[in-house]
Amino acid sequence: MEHYEKAAFSPISVSTPPFSHSPTSSSSPPSSHHSSPTIPPLPPPPSPPPIILSPCAACKILRRRCVEKCVLAPYFPPTEPYKFTIAHRVFGASNIIKFLQELPESQRADAVSSMVYEANARIRDPVYGCAGAICQLQKQVGELQAQLAKAQAELVTMQCHQANLIALICMAKEPISQQPQLVDTTCFLDESNLGSPWDPLWT
Repeated sequence: MEHYEKAAFSPISVSTPPFSHSPTSSSSPPSSHHSSPTIPPLPPPPSPPPIILSPCAACKILRRRCVEKCVLAPYFPPTEPYKFTIAHRVFGASNIIKFLQELPESQRADAVSSMVYEANARIRDPVYGCAGAICQLQKQVGELQAQLAKAQAELVTMQCHQANLIALICMAKEPISQQPQLVDTTCFLDESNLGSPWDPLWT
C-alpha cells in the first residue's frame, strides 16, 4: 500500500515543474528574440592596382632610360609612338631636344605639333614638303577670292536690274490725268472747211 502511494504521488512531484512559471524563465526567451543581430565585419578594401611607370615613346624608341625630368616625355607619350617616329625620321632626336630646350615650356607643345605636321608633309612630298602644301592652299584661296568677286559683281548687276524694273512698274501705275494730253488738230486740216469760205470770191 505504501508502495502504491509512492507510485501514485511520484507523477505529481514530477509533473509540477512544467506548470511552474518563474519570472526568469518567462523573460529569457523574449530577451533573446529582441537582441540586435551581430553585423559581420566588412571585408577589407581592395588594394589599388600597381602603378607601372613606362618610359616615354621617345626614350623607348631610342632605347635609353627615361629620367624623371625628361624633355620629351610630356609631348611624346608612350601611347603615341608614331609622333616621335615621324619627327625623328625627318629632324633627328638631337635636333628635337635642342629645339625644345631653347623654347619656353608654354610654346613647346605647339612646336612639337608643328614638327610632326612638317615631318608628315615632308614624307608625303619629299621635294617641296610644307611649301608645296602652302602653295596649294594659296592657290585655292586665290580661286575662291575670284569666285567671290564674280558673285559680288553679279549681285550688283541684279540689284541694278531690280531697281530699273521697280521704276518701270511705278511709271506704269501712274494715273491717266498726269499723262500729257494730245491736241486734236484734224479740224484744221479738213479740206471742206478750208474751201467753203473762199467759194464766193472766185465765183
